[in-house]
Amino acid sequence: MPFTRLLAATAVVTALVAATAAPAQAAVNDPLYDRQWGLRQIHAEQAWATSTGAGVVIAVVDTGVDLGHPDLVAKLVPGATFVDCGTTSCGNGDWRGPNGLPDAGDEHGTHVAGIAAAATGNGVGVAGVARDAKIMPIKVLEAGSGSFADIAAGIRYAADRGAKVVNLSLGAQPGTQALTLTGLESEVTAAIAYAHAKGVAVIAAAGNETAPLCDTPAWEAGALCVTATDRNEVKAWYSNLGVKADLKAVAAPGGAGLVNCDDDVWSSVPVGAGSATCGQGDYDAFAGTSMATPYVSGVAALLVAQGRGVANVYSVLMSTARTPIVGLRGVYTPLYGWGVVDAQAAVAAPRT
Repeated sequence: MPFTRLLAATAVVTALVAATAAPAQAAVNDPLYDRQWGLRQIHAEQAWATSTGAGVVIAVVDTGVDLGHPDLVAKLVPGATFVDCGTTSCGNGDWRGPNGLPDAGDEHGTHVAGIAAAATGNGVGVAGVARDAKIMPIKVLEAGSGSFADIAAGIRYAADRGAKVVNLSLGAQPGTQALTLTGLESEVTAAIAYAHAKGVAVIAAAGNETAPLCDTPAWEAGALCVTATDRNEVKAWYSNLGVKADLKAVAAPGGAGLVNCDDDVWSSVPVGAGSATCGQGDYDAFAGTSMATPYVSGVAALLVAQGRGVANVYSVLMSTARTPIVGLRGVYTPLYGWGVVDAQAAVAAPRT
């Protein structure tokens, strides 16, 4: 598997062991579940007795989703496509895009969607973090890249049509923060602010350049930045640090990269698109902060389903996260932000 594919990197806009958890509460019969170490790292299954994300829509603003995938088809709400379409959608969020043809790298959005909310307990493929949440597929990237304008249009579309969580497993190159800080680029900044004002949690990837800051849009106010860990809760070598001006950053499982398939993150890919290296037809193992981000989006959906507002969702995600090795909560570090998200602890936190 090529290095760039393995990292399933945050798309360029210009183109230790986890603590022992309580016994699980919900049966899982998905065949690849035993390989999904990330769900155990964040204690997802232990949270399902309290919340499954029912009634919540997660918008996956990405490369589009395979609308017929067996692990996703029953989880989808109507989506949209913004790829050179202007501010009006010209599609339904399918991964193939307006020309009807697949592009290399566009498996990404289907993989992200499966991590967040794949059908769970259905005897097929993988389990999702928010097992009863819905997915809104929004295509803003083609061949793994896109424009600020298209991404902004996708965020606004999601906020206007009932999504309560927006997943942004994408990012611009390091240094682009200067464009948004100076106002030379404001479309995505304004769109995130718009979504946040409507009570939408915006969860965004830190980036895969081993850089000291969260990439934009994760850098922007109103977004929660997500760094990546490996299966031992060690910061993934490729992950950017969880550093941004407002310190809104957490960590989640992103995979090792360059080790082996089962050390990365298993999820859905478009039917038949699984790689020769790791793939199982409709499933594959990728690594990157792109994979870490939907874990956090899934936990955010569990919290929203409890009736929490966006301020409480962010606060709880950060305050209940744990710093690896030492196990402390409520402690910020550049490596992990406020720590690895903990679904079990989060759903048990006060709703204030």
